[in-house]
Amino acid sequence: MRAVSANLFALLFLCALASVFYVWSALENRLERHKRRYSVPGGGSFHQGLPADLSAKTFRALLAVPAAQRPHLGGRLGAPNHTDQTVSAGNRDYHVNGDNKRSARREGPVKLGSPVEDGIFWNEWLEDLLPVGFTEEYARDWRERARTYRIVKLEAGCGRISNQLATFADGTKACVRYGINADQVQGETLTYYLASLLGITNVPPLALSQLNSDSEQWAAVRTRIDGLQWSDRAVVSLTEWVSNLTGVVTPAPLRQESSGLHPVLEDLWNKTTAELLELMQWTDLIIFDYLTANFDRLVSNLFSLQWDSRVMERDTNNLLKTPHGDLVFIDNEAGLVHGFRVLNMWEKYHNTVLSSVCVFRKRTTQRVAELHRRRDSRKRLLELYRDSEPLSLELGFLSDEHAGVLQDRIDRLYKHILHCKGKYSQL
Repeated sequence: MRAVSANLFALLFLCALASVFYVWSALENRLERHKRRYSVPGGGSFHQGLPADLSAKTFRALLAVPAAQRPHLGGRLGAPNHTDQTVSAGNRDYHVNGDNKRSARREGPVKLGSPVEDGIFWNEWLEDLLPVGFTEEYARDWRERARTYRIVKLEAGCGRISNQLATFADGTKACVRYGINADQVQGETLTYYLASLLGITNVPPLALSQLNSDSEQWAAVRTRIDGLQWSDRAVVSLTEWVSNLTGVVTPAPLRQESSGLHPVLEDLWNKTTAELLELMQWTDLIIFDYLTANFDRLVSNLFSLQWDSRVMERDTNNLLKTPHGDLVFIDNEAGLVHGFRVLNMWEKYHNTVLSSVCVFRKRTTQRVAELHRRRDSRKRLLELYRDSEPLSLELGFLSDEHAGVLQDRIDRLYKHILHCKGKYSQL
């Protein structure tokens, strides 16, 4: 009888812990949305049903897997307690790195003709209007500043308790994100450079910094760092903070009642130019998240449908929009390293999301085709990473196993694009 009582008590205790974690995660998410001034537009849910074998774990819980349970990551050279941060070049409003003429054309009427060409590609006139969120020149200049600017203040903000809102000596602000484990810093950093390889400019600029005790950059906030128990010499990622953004919900063609986003979708012909440009960015996002196996965005919403039937009527995790309608892909720490490590659990959801789309940006698919043909994604990503980031050796790179997973996902994405082309190219 005592054994039964003990087991029952243990079960109740575990259930209580799970409930506390779920509620706390929800509060964290609400806080982060408040700090970024999210709005709550309407929306819907994903177009394909959920598989029957749903895991009992939430997607947030997977971000806290103890380090002892993680497999060895080849190539990691830094200290065990690396950190993830996001820095901004301040509270500036997001701006399109393009001319006013382009912006005016985006706000104008839809150009005559089909929004799709060559079967499965967005029309060239639409691609010409696509905003360049963060040009390489702008990102390079920002990284140089972020590595040298002195941080004079750290305060609560930016979501999780472990994160801080930083103020630089020039008055600009940054989101300092201290990751739960080292995988997140490495994943977010390499995800940023993969976006560069793909020509996707929706990801804010990123740089690495190290919390050295003798670092001039962190000297003014050393007492605060000690109080937060951040590890000395931890490598952190600094990502530009962009203000004046709002939340984004899943667009109508990707909702449950829709058959997906494909070239024969009649609704495409009735959309405005701005709506088509947002859909184009969504197709880039789906490609991007599939390659990186990032489960903490659209995939997490799909997973959450099992207990929240209206989850896709609310803002998508880690996706924001500027007043001009340009999407910003933030907080990519679940991509690549961590996403690959838990891939078996999430792969069915990744495949569901990818299979919902058969319209692509031609310039993105050309990059994918090149990486497929040359089969050198590991080499090119490593070269770009090391050439651009002085702390790359400290943080390390993908293991051989994970580099192989990345190339495999590139190959599978390429085959999906060919499948779509074979199905719709005669239209």
